[in-house]
Amino acid sequence: MTPRKPFLLRVDPKLLDSLQRWANDELRSLNGHIEFLLRRELRAAGRAPKPHSAGAPPAVPPPGIPAGDDPPQADGFG
Repeated sequence: MTPRKPFLLRVDPKLLDSLQRWANDELRSLNGHIEFLLRRELRAAGRAPKPHSAGAPPAVPPPGIPAGDDPPQADGFG
């Protein structure tokens, strides 16, 4: 599993309560739900990180697929 980096977030208590209720409705932890929302917004904005293996060279598309037209990934970002 990828290591997680702790991050302090100051947030309005009413916003936090609303997020907690939403997370409960979705059967997620508050932290997991915030991470889910952030990833969803990164994808929508076209700013999701590109997945790659540590030490591995960047993936080269197979012949017939132009560079930049990456196939969807099964990592939750594509």
